Amino acid sequence: MPTEVALLESRALRAERMVRVDILDKVKSLVMLPDGIHVRTEDVARYFEVSTEVVKKVTQRHRAEMAENGLLLLRGSELRTFHRDMMSLWGGEGEANHPSYPQATARLTLYTRRTVLNVAMLLRESDIARCVRTYLLDAEGDLRERYDSLDFRVTRIESCLAGVGSALQELGPVLRRMSERFDSLDRKLGVTHEVVGAMSTRLADVAHDVRRVDARLDDVAHRLRELRPGPREG
Repeated sequence: MPTEVALLESRALRAERMVRVDILDKVKSLVMLPDGIHVRTEDVARYFEVSTEVVKKVTQRHRAEMAENGLLLLRGSELRTFHRDMMSLWGGEGEANHPSYPQATARLTLYTRRTVLNVAMLLRESDIARCVRTYLLDAEGDLRERYDSLDFRVTRIESCLAGVGSALQELGPVLRRMSERFDSLDRKLGVTHEVVGAMSTRLADVAHDVRRVDARLDDVAHRLRELRPGPREG
């Protein structure tokens, strides 16, 4: 896990952690402008409890990096449009009634949450910035521990699955032999069904023949009774 010094010195390490803007509000509430997106240099300085000059120096030294993370410099028509939008969000009540509203100037530097987090990873003269960096590193440590635990469990599952795979490979020949046995039994059972069917047909024929024989025997018996002489007269 990187150290605080590494975070201060490495732009690549800072870029990897730029998504954790939620850390800012865990340390201290960041008061935004009416649009809920931007803050001024004065607001950034107030958050980190340093002078505006300190914030300006950090911004000047790392302007390209901060521009990638939302830093804006408004002048002319862009600044007038921004003022008008802020007034609209305030309900047109005027600047004087809203201290957090940016006052009319020739130019205005605006920071997003990402930019403020960028400042926190660069500002050495602020206890608040150090707290933000500590939160970032602690959160990463917790995440790494959870990842390591999950990785360990995945490794155990993979090991178990490997054992199951070996067992299935060993069972393969046995299962094939059982399948062949079942196929053979199915064939024998089919032959048996055919034999039983033939026997049933034959038995039905025999029963028919027996009924015919019984009928002929009854006929013969009847004729014999007719041919038998009656009793003699005295």
